[in-house]
Amino acid sequence: MKILAALSGGVDSSLAAALAVEAGHEVVGVHMMLSEAAEAAAAETAIAKSSPTGAEIARGCGSPQDVSDAQLAARLLGIPFEVWDISEDFEELVVADFLAEYRTGRTPNPCVRCNQLIKSREMLRRALPLGFDAVLTGHYARIVDGGLYRARFREKDQSYVLAVMGRDAHERLYLPVGNYESKVAVREAAAQRGLPMSDKPESFDICFIPDGDTAGFLRRHLGEEPGEIVDTEGQVVGEHRGAYTFTVGQRRGLDIRRPAADGRPRYVLGTDMGTNRVFVGAEELLAVRGVSGNNPVVLVEEDYPGLHGERELMVQYRAHGRVAPARVFLESSGEGQPADAEASAPGLRVEFAEPQRAIAAGQALVVYDDERALAQVDIAATSR
Repeated sequence: MKILAALSGGVDSSLAAALAVEAGHEVVGVHMMLSEAAEAAAAETAIAKSSPTGAEIARGCGSPQDVSDAQLAARLLGIPFEVWDISEDFEELVVADFLAEYRTGRTPNPCVRCNQLIKSREMLRRALPLGFDAVLTGHYARIVDGGLYRARFREKDQSYVLAVMGRDAHERLYLPVGNYESKVAVREAAAQRGLPMSDKPESFDICFIPDGDTAGFLRRHLGEEPGEIVDTEGQVVGEHRGAYTFTVGQRRGLDIRRPAADGRPRYVLGTDMGTNRVFVGAEELLAVRGVSGNNPVVLVEEDYPGLHGERELMVQYRAHGRVAPARVFLESSGEGQPADAEASAPGLRVEFAEPQRAIAAGQALVVYDDERALAQVDIAATSR
């Protein structure tokens, strides 16, 4: 089989490529430059002779170090290597969308969008016409008979961010790392194969915010917009520097100057971008009994048992969150959807067995039957 391998420069993708080579496949490595500094990083890579992979600080995707490490992995494996500069698409489709979503009060997951529109789209769009049979990545998930399943190492499972790619893409994915049962086993396997990135630190979840300061990133790009923090009685209890920097369920970072009458902490219940207000209240007010979204990505036949409320399935609504039992209703009309949804748009509605805490519009939700991913949808509305 002819495989196009996405080499990020980390241990996971490097080991995945090594396993494909060992299995006898014809492998070509490619590193996708996502940062605006792609040209400079590629130039540095061209003259790199070694890779100090024992860096003490992890970096985001597409740094010069990552390019160097990806090139080194390809050289050690004896496979061809290319660098693709897709920074403009990444900036437009992922970073700009991230900012736009926060501007409207939603909470996006950029990794889901990147897998949908950048990594899967670009890799597959270029791979198939060139005669490649599959695309390889270092994601922790499994493809079984074309279906998407959780990784054996559940703590690292990434099927949540891959579900949005859809069945056609899944049938072309090759994910050998998903069969390992621990990160230690992955690192040991990489070390046994002489891959020096075996002890490289993990990368950040949001690669374009390497310092982890999401609120600071939003203020730098969207500007500061001071406004009021309001409690459930309509009283102004504090001020903020931009409603878009707050997410549902947040407790820290609130400039509350008037304590609650009962002395209990208050949490962000929601935001109103029109009035630039942040609303806060008691923790129990964060309880969500159901969610709904439009245009779900369905990964199985639509008559799959459980997708029409016949039995409980499991759902996950955060990348590393726990799963929750729920009834799932796949709808082909506007029935049961938010009032602003198009009447003809298909939808997916979820009713939790027990109320869940702090779910925000914009988050992705994935439906599972045990280990298998059945459907994905972006949350458009919640119900209490």
